[in-house]
Parts: sequence; C-alpha cells; structure tokens
Amino acid sequence: MKPVRSYTIWFSQRTGSTLLYKALESTEVAGIPAEWLTEPDPGTFNIQDIRQMWQNGTTPNGVFGLKISSVKLDEWLNTFQRELHLPEGLSRPQIWEEAFPACKHIFMTRRNKVRLAVSWWRAIVSGEWHRVHGTRPHQEEIADKYSFDAINHLLVECTLREAGIEAFFAEQRIVPMTIVYEDFIQNYEDTVMKVLSFLNLPTESVQVASPFYDPIADDIAES
Repeated sequence: MKPVRSYTIWFSQRTGSTLLYKALESTEVAGIPAEWLTEPDPGTFNIQDIRQMWQNGTTPNGVFGLKISSVKLDEWLNTFQRELHLPEGLSRPQIWEEAFPACKHIFMTRRNKVRLAVSWWRAIVSGEWHRVHGTRPHQEEIADKYSFDAINHLLVECTLREAGIEAFFAEQRIVPMTIVYEDFIQNYEDTVMKVLSFLNLPTESVQVASPFYDPIADDIAES
C-alpha cells in the first residue's frame, strides 16, 4: 500500500544520518527510514520493488521514511517516472512527491568538512563504518594509511553531493529541516523530538531509544 505521508533524509557521508534513522525507527511512529534505494542499477527497479519498499518502510500510521544521498538521484527519478507512468514535464521534486506522497525533507550536514572527510577515509580504510553501542572497536591498523590526496578528494566529493541535494531543493523552493551533525550529537533526543514535530507527528508518550552507535573518532583520526 502506498504511504499516506513520507519524508526523506538527505545526506552526504558521515553526517549522522544512520544515527538519526535508528533513533526515528525506535519511536515506532516515524516509518523506517533506511536506505531503501541501494540497488546497484536503478534501471532494474520495478513497480513491485516500489510497492515492497513502501511496505518495508512504513509504520502502521501510514508514515514512510527513507534516507538517500544525491548519488544516482536522476536515475532513480527516471525509474519512478517510468514505473509510476508519470507524465513528461514534471520537475524532479514533483516526481519525487509522486513516489513519496506528502513528502517532507530533512537535510543533514556537518560544519567541519575536513573532519567529515577524515571520518569518511577512516571508515573506508578500516572497514568500520559504525560501531554498535557497547561493541569493541575494529583492530585494523590504519596509522600508516593517511593519504592527503584521498582525504582531499572526499572533501570535494561531500561538497558536490551537498550541492546536488541543494539544487534539487531549489527546483521547487523546498525549505528542508536542516540538522547539523555537531549539534545533533550534543542534543540527541531533543533533535529527534524536533524532527517528529517537523513531521507533524505526536510526541506525547513517544520513547526515543538511547544512541544505537558509539563514536568512532580516535587519536589517529585527530592527528
């Protein structure tokens, strides 16, 4: 069944989007905003896949959520236009709205882009993208794997991805809720409640689970 209303978490890497997704999922009223659009080839996605995605990401109150970056965005839009039999001439946000009804938008960013790029590179070379609360850190030795060129490339890449997201917003004058990583991790539960309010969801009696992940920054990343 198609959701009644929906929201999209837009992110570049290492901005806390997975931490937010798990927190919103824990409330049981805000959909299940996972990365549902992870197919290597969006062109193979069909209407049955879309319906399955709606079912998997929707809570009983009819709210659907997902998180996505701007990578392959146009390919996904082409897929939705084809599979939902949408007319030509729609803007990209209009197509998105047809796939995700009454959609609200959350934009996740990080002030310190250098730290973002370092965190991204650390995740790539260590293989540790997230650390579930209470688990031991990976023992991968990465002290000798510093690469200025790689980190600089990721710094540019995150900027381009955010620019792609902002260009999408500008097409339909979308004003998203912006969540800044540095503020989010300092005000975790309060941020989640503000998201629920932004989505016009009730907050009374809603329980937000403790952070699902532990920080993974360390002295090597700092240096």
